[in-house]
Amino acid sequence: MTWAIAAKLLAILVAVAIGWAVGRMRWLGGGEAGSDSDPARVLANAAFYIFVPALLFRTTARLDTATLPWAFLLAFFVPVLVLIALLYVLYRGLRKPGENVVAPSVRAITAGFGNTLQVGLPVAAGVFGEKGLAIHIAVVSLHALSILTLLTAIVELDLARERSTGNLAGTLLQTVRNTVIHPVVLPVLAGLAWNATGLGLPAVADEALQSLGTAVVPLCLTLIGMSLAYYGWPRTWRGLAGLVLAKLLLMPAVVLGVAHWGLGLNGMPLAVIVMIAALPTGSNALIFAQRYRALEAEVTAATVVSTILYVATAPLWLALLAWLSPW
Repeated sequence: MTWAIAAKLLAILVAVAIGWAVGRMRWLGGGEAGSDSDPARVLANAAFYIFVPALLFRTTARLDTATLPWAFLLAFFVPVLVLIALLYVLYRGLRKPGENVVAPSVRAITAGFGNTLQVGLPVAAGVFGEKGLAIHIAVVSLHALSILTLLTAIVELDLARERSTGNLAGTLLQTVRNTVIHPVVLPVLAGLAWNATGLGLPAVADEALQSLGTAVVPLCLTLIGMSLAYYGWPRTWRGLAGLVLAKLLLMPAVVLGVAHWGLGLNGMPLAVIVMIAALPTGSNALIFAQRYRALEAEVTAATVVSTILYVATAPLWLALLAWLSPW
């Protein structure tokens, strides 16, 4: 863990602390936590309906699929998506009576969605250099698209099933409609459709989308701090500890096992994708929790705690990778 990377992590925590101070002082209003006037929820809605869709549409519309390293991507996304699905099944089995039906999906995304931008980019650049950064960016280009789309479909299916009157066809139709007409999935599909035309984005549209997309990172960091001020820490740390351990230890261990011993990946490509899997929880997990009004305090705490503990776990993974398969 170099000083440059440690400084990036410290800067993230400072931005979170600023958001916490703003929320604590109620500078943006004093709405009750969880209500529609709650400033943290208003900011989350702004991110979910404006800034994140702009970022996703621009990313998919500009994606050059011909140059993507598909072997590396499969070595990362296959174990990650399978593990997230298994965690969802586990958390669904452990769901307490009366608990929000979307809670298993929220826990699954918290344990599986890494902070590939604010933390991942400086780590990849500082540790692996330009070649490693290129692999990292290739994974990032599909990271939010794949994980958010998968969990959106799962959570909408759960919601449709809860509201179902026994009509299977109606339940499936409602799930498909709510999954497609969604602030995450719809811009992805629209971006892919635009990409398929072979047309570039008009300069004005590209500039506007880029301006909106760049707001995602600072908005989400301050949102984490504000949510911590409004919702506080979770009442029990047992569930929180499980989420943090799954994100920092289980996820990279599974990716390492599948990629190295299952697919024969070695050297820098292996190290890059394992370190992506080892990243702390990303802020999109909180936006997801805010969207469905479930476990906001637990997700906020997991994001903060995993970011702090990453200072200790990252060097351990790097040391293991350097011993197992030097790059």
